[in-house]
Amino acid sequence: MIEQSDFRTRKLALNHGSGLMPALGFGTLIPDAATTLRATREALEAGYRHFDCAERYRNEREVGEALRTGLADGGIAREDIFVTTKLWNSNHRPERVEAAFEGSRERLGVEFLDLYLIHTPFAFQPGDEQDPRDQNGAVIYDKGVTLHDTWSAMERLVDQGKCRAIGLSDIGLDQLRGLYEAARIKPAVVQVEAHPYLPETELLDFCKENQIVFLAFAPLGHGIRPGPLEDPVITRIAARIGKTPAQVLLAWAIQRGGALLTTPKTAERARENLDVSALPEDAFDEINRIETRQRFNEVVKTGSPGFIPRSPQ
Repeated sequence: MIEQSDFRTRKLALNHGSGLMPALGFGTLIPDAATTLRATREALEAGYRHFDCAERYRNEREVGEALRTGLADGGIAREDIFVTTKLWNSNHRPERVEAAFEGSRERLGVEFLDLYLIHTPFAFQPGDEQDPRDQNGAVIYDKGVTLHDTWSAMERLVDQGKCRAIGLSDIGLDQLRGLYEAARIKPAVVQVEAHPYLPETELLDFCKENQIVFLAFAPLGHGIRPGPLEDPVITRIAARIGKTPAQVLLAWAIQRGGALLTTPKTAERARENLDVSALPEDAFDEINRIETRQRFNEVVKTGSPGFIPRSPQ
């Protein structure tokens, strides 16, 4: 990791690929096209240089358009931003991986991707339907492919120079450990829900030990209230150091040694979420002692998509 005292400019080195991931990332899980265009453009203008996308979000074209116009207007080079997208569950069959990757790359309008993630370790019935269901409404899984099969196809994308690095999302430690041991190209990044109510400490430690970037989504607890934003420890620290509760939570996430994603939908919130600096050690330690445990997104249990946050993060 490249250490900077100012978290706004902190970047983390990947264990393969040539890219450096900015610790503060912008997530594009946004429910409508107009907001996607505006919020992505405002995030770029505010200073975000890390953008996390997904086929599943159905807005890669809008994200790509916002980035292209924003880069041109701001005189920013493509190499100065870090772009991620994800392989959806219905494309886990090895013969579908490259086509899915190229589809995302074309929609985003980029020559290369810095990072490509397996969105979840669950394989759904292959096809164009992202959410295949049987007559009873149950997800139709694909039992004819393993996570290792899919990972091997991801490795070939790196071999061919199509993307710089690969990783996984929404995976637990046991599955990650097995894949890591078998993988020829080790995962560069693992993206999971993480915040003081779900610290994922064992997973974080494994990632640190094996030079995997730990990337937290929902570091503000999806903005759900009551939640981490209203936790008395967080609000007390925020008042003491002159920061907002959101800024305290984001600083804690980076201070642990990882990266994070938020989805600010206004320019003001984007600037707030970038204004993050190190916490006093006693404050950091106090947050680590929070005992509440709560997961806000159940996607890790089924592979079915979580909800779109209803309040800005």
